Amino acid sequence: MGKEHALVISNHKSDVDWLVGWVLAQRAGCLGNALAVMKNSSKFLPVLGWSMWFSDYVFLERSWSKDEKTLKRGFRRLKDFPQPFWIALFVEGTRFTQEKLLAAQQYAASAGLPIPRNVLIPRTKGFVSATNDMRSFVPAIYDVTVAIPKDEPNPTILRLLRGQSSTIHVHIKRHLMNELPETNSGISQWCKDMFVAKDALLEQHLHKGVFGNKDYHDIGRPKKSLFVSYGS
Repeated sequence: MGKEHALVISNHKSDVDWLVGWVLAQRAGCLGNALAVMKNSSKFLPVLGWSMWFSDYVFLERSWSKDEKTLKRGFRRLKDFPQPFWIALFVEGTRFTQEKLLAAQQYAASAGLPIPRNVLIPRTKGFVSATNDMRSFVPAIYDVTVAIPKDEPNPTILRLLRGQSSTIHVHIKRHLMNELPETNSGISQWCKDMFVAKDALLEQHLHKGVFGNKDYHDIGRPKKSLFVSYGS
């Protein structure tokens, strides 16, 4: 991790998921090259939004007739990116809430799809576009699953501003891009299957507090010097 281009696909659990991505990228040594596909209004956030805009994040208007070209242009310009980058895509399209889960369950029941319990149904057009446009130069997909322990409060921007800590468990699985199907329908189904597996993983975490039989590794926080020196 951190030594290759990667498309990062994660469930959208909280309003600070971008920070989870930054922490992972920092530990992998590629924070400066961590990008994401975000909703257009994000770029107007004070300080944070500006940094995302200057870092060449891709911003969408949630209208496929407009966003299709934006995505294609944003993905293709990464082909000549000089260093290993991560670009995150939240294919659920919106942050997880119980109300949205209920709507997703009702839709799944009417469409004969697996009923989700811990994720929303992925919107796969963006993922299909990302796969087609970056398959030739992005070797890996990082399948990231974010879970919040049952006895822990939900991480929020407000808690962050108050200096209150949060505990988040993260599971990462690496997939080879060249192993994905070639057809659009196949790529779309692969993404849906990934979220069915992600849902099962989150259900297991809900009951056992862990992902499978894996032990947790606390990544801690690196010590930083108070002083920053600049050299020529």
